[in-house]
Amino acid sequence: MTRFPSHFRFGAGLLLAGVLLAVIILAPPASAQQRNSDTAVNPTASSVKNQHLLREMRIISGRGSIPDVKSYNIEQPAGREWRQFHEITLYWLGAIAIFGMLGLLVLFYLTRGMVRLESGRSWHTIVRFNMFERLVHWMTATCFVVLALSGLNITFGKDLLMPLVAEETFATWSQWAKYAHDYLSFPFTLGVAAILLMWVAWNVPTRLDVEWLKQGGGLFGTKHPPAQRFNAGQKMIYWIVVIGGAAVATTGYLLMFPFYLTDIAGMQLAQMIHGAVAMLFVAAMLAHIYIGTIGMEGAFEAMWHGTVDLNWAKQHHSAWFDEESAKAKAEAPQGHVAAAE
Repeated sequence: MTRFPSHFRFGAGLLLAGVLLAVIILAPPASAQQRNSDTAVNPTASSVKNQHLLREMRIISGRGSIPDVKSYNIEQPAGREWRQFHEITLYWLGAIAIFGMLGLLVLFYLTRGMVRLESGRSWHTIVRFNMFERLVHWMTATCFVVLALSGLNITFGKDLLMPLVAEETFATWSQWAKYAHDYLSFPFTLGVAAILLMWVAWNVPTRLDVEWLKQGGGLFGTKHPPAQRFNAGQKMIYWIVVIGGAAVATTGYLLMFPFYLTDIAGMQLAQMIHGAVAMLFVAAMLAHIYIGTIGMEGAFEAMWHGTVDLNWAKQHHSAWFDEESAKAKAEAPQGHVAAAE
């Protein structure tokens, strides 16, 4: 049997003793190891936590073989914030704004009722909107209704509609609603632009608007403050349509054509703005629809036939009626107002 030199055995012994000493020094005591509630050692106690990893790294990416490198992203901190907004914040914002507005309108109708013509009908009418104005209004309004219903389906459809119909029916409806939402956005945007150009001259705030607001617009009590062609309430609706319509159109197109003008963070922000503005937009339009139909006698005729009763014009837009009467008298000495029977 081969025998190693004594100095070699001595060196090997020192090496082994050093290794054992290092293990003893570096190994943490059992009492220092983190344990679970059942006193078992937690094997992942020192591993990297998800939140810490997300804080340290803006985006967690993997590897891929397709040209679109954006698809390699696995997770990003902003994605969680967007999901929180989309699934919870937007849901409650829409519910409070829309159902809150419906509740207020029902309460107002039960307490105030329809705003009636105090002097009754004169059975003589005055032109309020021409054919082109009405065409633009109804085109924009029709597109808005479809866009609103199809958009609300994204937020509330699974909770409110899907339990009432078969899953296949809901899926088919949602697919066609998405198509309608995309394609009707173009005539809606065109309509908003036309409304801006068509009525901007009559929607600049004036002192009459301040007085109209101070007196509640004639909605409370029997006194009706003077107003021009559009009163302060209608002017507010006008600017809500113009500004709100521009906001939902701009953000909507950023989502329809992704990554052309912004990155994923910009698209998430666009979706949040789009959803929030749309919910408030729908709530405001509910008030507009109410006052233009069952809320005020004779109001619907203005946009449907293009004419209103002379007593309606005197009661709700006396300053505008005086201007139109002066024009008519200047053009027709016999004093007839431009009327349509």
